[in-house]
Amino acid sequence: MFTDFNLQQMISAFIVLFAVIDIIGSIPIIINLKEKGKDVNAMKATLISFALMIGFFYAGDMMLKLFHVDIESFAVAGSLVIFLMSLEMLLDVEIFKNTGPIKEATLVPLVFPLLAGAGAFTTLLSLRAEYASINIIIALILNMVWVYIVVRMTGRVERLLGKGGIYIIRKFFGIILLAISVRLFMANVTLLIEAVH
Repeated sequence: MFTDFNLQQMISAFIVLFAVIDIIGSIPIIINLKEKGKDVNAMKATLISFALMIGFFYAGDMMLKLFHVDIESFAVAGSLVIFLMSLEMLLDVEIFKNTGPIKEATLVPLVFPLLAGAGAFTTLLSLRAEYASINIIIALILNMVWVYIVVRMTGRVERLLGKGGIYIIRKFFGIILLAISVRLFMANVTLLIEAVH
């Protein structure tokens, strides 16, 4: 397995996943969840996200085929969720109301769709077509270590930046998230239209 290891592929995969997972952009969301009194468990979030992504990496194609869903449709659905989350950040409204019995925000929205969302799943499947699996998995593990550190340190980041700094970052990343959702939506809608013709 390690004979396929390639440093350049691993670094490329790391950078792509780093941009898609975008944990720095999630800091305002995590702080916002904590302010609402919701518990965010860094270790649990990291491990569940990693397990979901590894599972999807190996069984994603099969799982989507089972439900007769193609990867493009899955990505479009994910882009709509990301779009709504960006609106929450930009307009200071609450769209995802956590009315369930669990007062914990580790699973929704932190694990899904923030960390292990349609963007990350789609990226993993497209990387698999280009790179050796070992390089993608190492890149994913390194990203998960980074995610764990950031989620654990959100309190310190908040103290460092202050309320005003966090507010500005929240608006800035809201626009970034909006742009990612539009790009993901357009790229995959185009592919779906092409497939129809």
